[in-house]
Amino acid sequence: MKFPLLVGLRYVRAKRRNASGGGFISFISFASMAGIALGVMALIVVLSVMNGFQEELRNRILGVASHAQIVSFEGNLQNWPAYAAQARKRSDVLAAAPFVQQQAMFAMDQSVRGSVIRGIDPALENTVADFSEFMKKGSGELTDLVPGEFGVILGKELAAALSVRKGDKVTLIAPQGLVTPAAVLPRVKQFRVVGIFEAGMFEYDSGLALIHLKDAQTLYQMGDGVSGVRLKLAELFQARRIAMELSSQMPPDVYVSDWTQSHANFFRAVQMEKTVMFIILSLIVAVAAFNIVSALVMAVQDKKADVAILRTLGASPASIMGIFVIQGAVMGLIGLGVGVIGGVTLALNISTVVPWIERTFHVQFLAKDVYYISDLPSQLLWGDVIGVLGIAFVLTLVATLYPSWRASRINPAEALRYE
Repeated sequence: MKFPLLVGLRYVRAKRRNASGGGFISFISFASMAGIALGVMALIVVLSVMNGFQEELRNRILGVASHAQIVSFEGNLQNWPAYAAQARKRSDVLAAAPFVQQQAMFAMDQSVRGSVIRGIDPALENTVADFSEFMKKGSGELTDLVPGEFGVILGKELAAALSVRKGDKVTLIAPQGLVTPAAVLPRVKQFRVVGIFEAGMFEYDSGLALIHLKDAQTLYQMGDGVSGVRLKLAELFQARRIAMELSSQMPPDVYVSDWTQSHANFFRAVQMEKTVMFIILSLIVAVAAFNIVSALVMAVQDKKADVAILRTLGASPASIMGIFVIQGAVMGLIGLGVGVIGGVTLALNISTVVPWIERTFHVQFLAKDVYYISDLPSQLLWGDVIGVLGIAFVLTLVATLYPSWRASRINPAEALRYE
């Protein structure tokens, strides 16, 4: 073992001989390692939560919305089976389902709520969405929507706001009015609640209602037309390319949109927040890493006589510099090791830790009516862990350079004058 490595490791574990200042030096070293550990742990946990939030948000949005959809500029897509069949010819399109989407209001006694009405074909909807998984236990199925019976499946929060349960009747008021000689009257129809779903996103649970496609076509006087055709794709992240290719094959009055267009702001916001949090927490790691500067400067001052003796025995300035670089690097590695172990452990168990904190302290971190999801998800990506490790280790090495250079410049004669 080369002597810079041997001496550097010895300095890391050796007790300070100066009782008045040695304890403080040790405290600074410990604080530096603890700061690096906390910074690395925070970075790993926050990045994992951001990854989990992004993945959960995408899954929940696309469990209700669609990967892509074929729509008409006029809002009424005629001959939709031909467009659906054309899209299904592609191997990267797994399923297609028609839909009618309009605005309406629901009234129940004195309660009135606005809602998005989506007319669906129960037999096809499960191939492009996950509503079967969202149906509350014992609260009905999509197949309970029967044409001509005017049944409706409400989101959980919407049903709660209207104070209705399965089997109750609600009044639907469509914005398209009936023109009479006396006035324009709103179109009103009574629906029976046949089911309640919970997607886990307040936006959908509080503002979406499902009815049968035929009932929607009748209510909104669309004939055989629909609002569009929803598509499920084999490759989620190829949606933009597939949509553009399909659009080029459609007539001029028909176009294909994808989820990256309709929900782009959500994912851009999450990605931007992840980047900002990474920068902020990296600064915490940088501050902790540069605390090593203080620890090493004091260590160099404490070891002046030792350095001078080593120089008189023939040690080169580069070897002296290597001693303190190794000392600082080992301190950083200890902090990194503790931080990675703590961060990975917490990131993998955050779904258990957070509910325990909420129950113990009676707090709720994510309120349903404020955030899109009410749980704190986590997805640990080892690429993020490696990136955090790399940045933290580089910052640690940079922090060791100046004190080590100072040590290599010590003049042996000056250092030993009063020894």
